[in-house]
Amino acid sequence: MEPLTIISEGHLIDNGLLSEILNLIITEGFDYTIDNFQFGKRPENTSRIEISISGAEPKEVLLSKLTPLGVFEKGASEGEFHVVDLDRHAPEGFYSTTNHRSEVFTGGRWVPVEEQRMDAAVLRSGDRLLCTKLRDLKKGDEVLCGSDSVRVYPPRVEGKAENFSFMSNEVSSERSYAVAAARIADDLRRLKERGGRTVVVCGPVVVHTGGKEALAAMIREGYIQGFLGGNAVAVHDLEDFFYGTSLGVDTKSGEPTHGGHNHHMRAINRIYGYGSIRGAIEAGDLTGGLMYQVIQSGIPYCLAGSIRDDGPLPETVNDMIEAQRQYAEIIKETDMLLMLSSMLHSIGTGNMTPSWVKTVCVDINPAVVTKLSDRGSGQAIGVVSDVGFFLRELCSQLGIEYSVPDVS
Repeated sequence: MEPLTIISEGHLIDNGLLSEILNLIITEGFDYTIDNFQFGKRPENTSRIEISISGAEPKEVLLSKLTPLGVFEKGASEGEFHVVDLDRHAPEGFYSTTNHRSEVFTGGRWVPVEEQRMDAAVLRSGDRLLCTKLRDLKKGDEVLCGSDSVRVYPPRVEGKAENFSFMSNEVSSERSYAVAAARIADDLRRLKERGGRTVVVCGPVVVHTGGKEALAAMIREGYIQGFLGGNAVAVHDLEDFFYGTSLGVDTKSGEPTHGGHNHHMRAINRIYGYGSIRGAIEAGDLTGGLMYQVIQSGIPYCLAGSIRDDGPLPETVNDMIEAQRQYAEIIKETDMLLMLSSMLHSIGTGNMTPSWVKTVCVDINPAVVTKLSDRGSGQAIGVVSDVGFFLRELCSQLGIEYSVPDVS
């Protein structure tokens, strides 16, 4: 076959990206020659390399594996767009997107892809290119096929892997959560000052570990601009407010309470008496807690339902497609995601999130962060900590005061 000439530009040396590219070429059974290499001498300088590749396999096989590393073909070919024949059915060989910033060579120029997310098709809509889920494709749509015309910009290529440089993607319980909280607090201050957006993905463990008052205080003080969770976090927040328990365990003493196993059901029933959580607030029955602060602050939120839910609460979105849509809408233009002890919701949110969004996953279990990275959210930084301790420390670093209300 004719030699394939590829180009890679960006921060290739200090993050090991060049070695990864060359190793992949050899591992896949190809050979290469470096034709031109412009080395960036200073940290702020980028490098550029041209590589000729020879081998027996079709070039498309190797190029499709190199594309996610920011490699593109020299003299890129015009993007091929094929017509969708049936609703929800992309043409064979459609390009499946990554969560990295991407461009497609079409019309003689590189055109940016909008609404970037992983596992989508690239839809051509007039002069725009849009990441589109398969389920949203309509007959007659034009979809990109093949990866020859695609250029991808992983954070490492753009030198953005230094975000949260105090941590690496390696997860370790030896890392001081207080140090991590101090650095994250600095980012939260900067985002608040410039009108940025931080969205929380929250699990019920935040309530179980006594972190909800700290998180509610952060929402009250304007550090959080969106709230994502499931039915459980809201139910146990309400149970804690009304009865002082979470899963029937006293949240102050840590002791099980007599008959406490049914408190969460009583909390759900109490809300149904008002028609909604907002109804309970307007009636004056619900005057504090996490969901109270979310609703009173007016930030967008979504509680996504699951097969495990009791009730569920009136606000819980039980249509999974609609819940995904609301999640995706809330995380648009987000600068930072704080994922707080919720593995399934965190992985789901990560799949919708571009790789340039700062993502911090706090969990007592290191495997949660590893699973998040394994499922494509390689930008996720892990903080191994009890989430309640972490949130209280974060509030302390931000200088936020809050109190734990007594249960009547």
